[in-house]
Amino acid sequence: MKRERRSLAGWANTAHTTSQVEVPVDVDELAASLELDAPRGLIARGLGRSYGDPAQNAGGLVVDTTHVAGIRDLDLAHGVVTADAGTSLDALMRWLVPLGWFVPVTPGTRQVTIGGAIASDIHGKNHHTSGSWCDAVEAITIVTPADGRLRITPESHADLFWATAGGMGLTGIILDATFRLSRIETSLLTVDTDRTPDLDTTLDLMISGDDDYHYSVAWIDLMAKGGAMGRSILGRGRFAALDQLSAKQQRDPLAFRSSTRATAPSLVPPHLINPVTVRAFNEVWYRKAPVRRRDELQSISQFFHPLDAVDSWNRLYGADGLLQWQFVIPIDATEELRSIIGELTRSGCPSFLAVLKRMGPANPGPLSFPIEGWTLAFDVPAVGGSHLGPLLDRLDEQVAAAGGRIYLAKDSRLRPELLPAMYPRLDEWRAVRHRADPQQRLRSDLARRLHLT
Repeated sequence: MKRERRSLAGWANTAHTTSQVEVPVDVDELAASLELDAPRGLIARGLGRSYGDPAQNAGGLVVDTTHVAGIRDLDLAHGVVTADAGTSLDALMRWLVPLGWFVPVTPGTRQVTIGGAIASDIHGKNHHTSGSWCDAVEAITIVTPADGRLRITPESHADLFWATAGGMGLTGIILDATFRLSRIETSLLTVDTDRTPDLDTTLDLMISGDDDYHYSVAWIDLMAKGGAMGRSILGRGRFAALDQLSAKQQRDPLAFRSSTRATAPSLVPPHLINPVTVRAFNEVWYRKAPVRRRDELQSISQFFHPLDAVDSWNRLYGADGLLQWQFVIPIDATEELRSIIGELTRSGCPSFLAVLKRMGPANPGPLSFPIEGWTLAFDVPAVGGSHLGPLLDRLDEQVAAAGGRIYLAKDSRLRPELLPAMYPRLDEWRAVRHRADPQQRLRSDLARRLHLT
């Protein structure tokens, strides 16, 4: 295997650390990586789209899985696929959408690997109807330090399977996974849009109507104050049926086109994203949305992955990078949700990327993030003023007190003492992880920072 020394960071482009990086080129080399000399441990890494440090290992070994990619088996009759761990959702969509199948879950980017999707148990705009990624997984091939190569399922190895779902890569190295797909007639979605004047209207619409849609997400303006606090653009939809397309569109109903239309410059003006520019952007973005629009046809890229159209968009935050904070609180904790959004609004933190979703029931994963409730994610410049750190520390405590949690795949700053309150089954997860890796061969910067292991 090829080994080189690299400085690594997450998508937020903060907290760089240096590691030795191995690049296996086939599944056997990937499986053998656990046998490599790594006194400071090792961790697998996909495309690096976690915002924080779960795929970093300062002074240790990082295994780049992206060359171990491809489909191993495809059952088109039943919509079940087996794909290597380094396969990206982008590649899956290019192969499968023209065949009438879609991935079970997609986050806001296609640049996520299968291994990363499992390690973070990713969720998307359809959690309220379909759950998270691992709810669709039938089997995982994994290599653990204790037991070597295993084929695990929710039935055969339930404890290890669910500890791996959202386990941040710390239970073993994933080689491949078998999972169910969603059948589609077309590659277009029919989308309903509502522009809401305030938070109460947004929540009321989502509570009363989300169950009628397969996908739902609200862009929320965290710069709007007073009576406009929480004003949003709510987009909800489902894949279109063939008879909803025009005659021209019906000639190629499963066409999938995805490409970047621009690349963010490597150098941007300092503090380009600031309260003045973001307030102006949010005002324009909000006003250009229709008050109410029904049955608009949108492409997969347009509805699910608008940011993928701009390559390296994280550069817009400058050399200091960005911070993404995402929490979920129980569905009945609406007063806490209002309080948190109120604090963020009053703080003036410049965020033009803020989304609100309603989540469905949790799965059995002890470290899986979703619970039935409200999740809010927002991006801000990492250098957000002296008040940003104390503000988020206070809000972390409020989230924990409400029975909620922070998403580990997005986290870069959580205080470790809050983790057991947010993930009350943490000790159960640790016990499974210890059986799988008694010598703690699998390590990461996130695991050290949060005292996970």
